[in-house]
Amino acid sequence: MKAEKYRFDGSQPCVLRRLPCDSREDDVEKADILEKTEQNLQRMAELQDAFYADGREGLILVLQALDAAGKDSTVKHVMGGLNPQGVQVTSFKQPNAEELSHDFLWRVNKALPPRGSIAIFNRSYYEDVLVVQVHDLQKGYRMAPRVKEDDPKEFFRKRYRQIRHYEEYLYENSYRVVKIFLHVSKEEQKQRFLERIDKPEKNWKFSDADIKERALFEQYLTTYDEVITATASEHSPWYALPADQKWYTRYLVSEIMVDALEHCTHEYPKLEKESRDRLLECKKALESE
Repeated sequence: MKAEKYRFDGSQPCVLRRLPCDSREDDVEKADILEKTEQNLQRMAELQDAFYADGREGLILVLQALDAAGKDSTVKHVMGGLNPQGVQVTSFKQPNAEELSHDFLWRVNKALPPRGSIAIFNRSYYEDVLVVQVHDLQKGYRMAPRVKEDDPKEFFRKRYRQIRHYEEYLYENSYRVVKIFLHVSKEEQKQRFLERIDKPEKNWKFSDADIKERALFEQYLTTYDEVITATASEHSPWYALPADQKWYTRYLVSEIMVDALEHCTHEYPKLEKESRDRLLECKKALESE
């Protein structure tokens, strides 16, 4: 699996600046990759059908990235072939007043899928250790002095621990969490921003805030290194995928989804003898009409 190269399970630190943002190091042909992606999408649909029918495990896909890395298009092109009845997408925006009055994982619990379903988090609870940390937003939180008196580094170390424990809690309650960071280069981000400005149909995707966040590009990379290293685990791994070529990113995400679904329970329910006998009776009744 090509995506295995970009997997972090806690056994090694993540250093994004050492990782590629495109496919050149992987020596692949675009036509071949596009064909394999289609095969993966078909396999995902097959696995999802049994996964949904089985209903004993839930799957959570966390998508994180810097601006213009392709989160929305990844959801559209990789997940679009799944049965929407068994998929729910949640985009986590800046927390509102009600959400800020609770612990930072409160709104995540509300978005957990029923077992047998797939949840896609377009951004996630990781924003609470990324954007919050980069901008020191925790200083404005209404929390007890015993919490806010912590050194900022200690404050976020505690949150890393809480996230690890939360994801292990989910695993022990029959959920799997797969986390993906779309690793776009600063130059490619620039080109995508310019495209959003030049094309009227894409103007709505761009705002002045994007430029302000871009000025913090290197700081975000350093923070992502720390966050991925601190929260990657065997049961809830991170994948830091090259995102400059969307066709390759989508292939890698489809690989990860196939692998995750194959590791989930996905057996069609087997009926007891009494239920099978009733089915046969129904069959005879239909055939006799």
